[in-house]
Amino acid sequence: MSQLRIRTRTTPSGPVIELAGELDHDSAPEIRDLLPGLPIKHGQQLVVDLGGLTLCDSSGISVLIAARNVALDAHSTIVLAAVPDMVSRTLSIVGLDQVFPAHPTAQAAEAAWTPATG
Repeated sequence: MSQLRIRTRTTPSGPVIELAGELDHDSAPEIRDLLPGLPIKHGQQLVVDLGGLTLCDSSGISVLIAARNVALDAHSTIVLAAVPDMVSRTLSIVGLDQVFPAHPTAQAAEAAWTPATG
């Protein structure tokens, strides 16, 4: 069985999910179950910090797409932070690097967020 540690926090820019360990078929449902309850508001951003991942398979990529859909449904955006090389390569191969903005750290993603006006 895989091991995934999940930590969530809320910032002025929106929720942050920090993942560490293995994001795979066994652990993906835990993230999927967490997504609908995130306190994300219109105009905020969801930050998914991947810096602690040691593995991310296709189920993990699917979870990132699900997280994007949750953010879009809330009229918000999603950004990835601290994307490991292995995940970055996969995102690039399948063209998702064009869909997910990325920042070197969650703090950089939070700092780059601009509140929606009007």
